[in-house]
Amino acid sequence: MVQEDSWRQEDIWDNEIARDYDSSDSEMFAPAVLGPTVDRLAELAGDGRALEFAIGTGRVAVPLAGRGVPVTGIELSEAMISQLRTKTGEDAIPVIRGDMATTRAPGEFSLVYLVYNTIGNLLTQAEQVECFRNAARHLSPGGRFVIELGLPELRVMPPGQSAVVFASNPGYIGLDTYDVVQQRLVSHHFYFGEGREARLVRSPHRYIWPAELDLMGQLAGFGLESRHADWAGREFTAESASHVSVYRLPTA
Repeated sequence: MVQEDSWRQEDIWDNEIARDYDSSDSEMFAPAVLGPTVDRLAELAGDGRALEFAIGTGRVAVPLAGRGVPVTGIELSEAMISQLRTKTGEDAIPVIRGDMATTRAPGEFSLVYLVYNTIGNLLTQAEQVECFRNAARHLSPGGRFVIELGLPELRVMPPGQSAVVFASNPGYIGLDTYDVVQQRLVSHHFYFGEGREARLVRSPHRYIWPAELDLMGQLAGFGLESRHADWAGREFTAESASHVSVYRLPTA
């Protein structure tokens, strides 16, 4: 079994991953996905400032800033920050290097957001709770914390199976292996061409059920304001593969 605890996130998100990240043909870069994401975040930010935890290469932050929303980021990986800097400067989108569970950005925000399953990069429940608390520290009264998160695909695994193929496309296979005792998974990304060679990228995650996520929010002083299946606002049901959850602090 892979020992995820020995992996450092700053080592996983290295120069090779950062360089290839924006060249990905993943659907997360598709206008049909990114457009509603930016629309919803701009709506929630209103006239205030937005803070992105784990800003990465700026997939969301750059177009959001282009909509006139002042955006600041927190990011652990120096390689990802360097890739972001090929798109925009520090004056346009300032970034503080550090852990999203503990690092403090200057100022106050109306919105903190965390997209694309990234809260799962924190590998313990305690760290994930601290992430909520860190979001609360940055927000003005009535401010919102938005999390986009997939649901573990445990229902599709028959007894005795510990892996699920979540994507199978030309030149790419995505596979998650589960440790249900530790509530962990390791994502395996296989990239290959016509020959016999292949490249493997792996990353560990701790998955979170919606009810557990809501309790984390309560511990940090948030109440759940809304939950939808996606950024376009489709209804969240038992069949939904992911959700966008909006947590809000009291206004007073």
